[in-house]
Amino acid sequence: MFALQLRPPPRQVLGAGPAVLAEVLLDPVNLSVWQRRLPAQLEDFCALLLASGEALAESRVIDCTGDWRPSLGDLASSFACVEGHAAFVADVAWLVEAFAELLGAQRVGLRLRVLDKAMCPRFHVDHVPVRLVSTYAGVASQWLEEGAMDRRRLGEPAAEPGDATRIHTLRAGDVALLKGERWEGNEGAGLIHRSPQPQPGERRLLLTLDWLA
Repeated sequence: MFALQLRPPPRQVLGAGPAVLAEVLLDPVNLSVWQRRLPAQLEDFCALLLASGEALAESRVIDCTGDWRPSLGDLASSFACVEGHAAFVADVAWLVEAFAELLGAQRVGLRLRVLDKAMCPRFHVDHVPVRLVSTYAGVASQWLEEGAMDRRRLGEPAAEPGDATRIHTLRAGDVALLKGERWEGNEGAGLIHRSPQPQPGERRLLLTLDWLA
């Protein structure tokens, strides 16, 4: 008889340096987080951007083939006159390049948005291979360890943890790689997470990167 091979439960890895992001490539890991503190120049730029009250919703597909480097000088161009814009663009470009090189991606989808409400307020999993999520300013995404919620009841408010200590919250500045259901071998083990609910009058600046090909 053959012994039943049980898959290790998903686990999450957090660290103080960018090298921790590569941990998401390991089979049992469905979340890796670089717990970084943004430089003051970036914090100030993002705070000014949010305080302006202006809307921001940009998306684009970046071709990562050949001798490429991300050219994002026109990102958030309506804020180009705000001090720190160049540093912000350079930081996003670095994340795009690191994300693409880590995964060997040929195309990356970028979305940059200012939000004043939760996009996905219920705990869920993403049906993508892997997604980079980084909240530059404001409240950040929340996630659960394995076993904190019945996966068969995702999306049901009554099934979400009643104990707030079981809900983990990322910090502004953190860079997180969330493994989804379409990562080969990760079926049924995508990270359970949700968008945070900002307080009335609060906004957040969110960057996401998707591995498209």
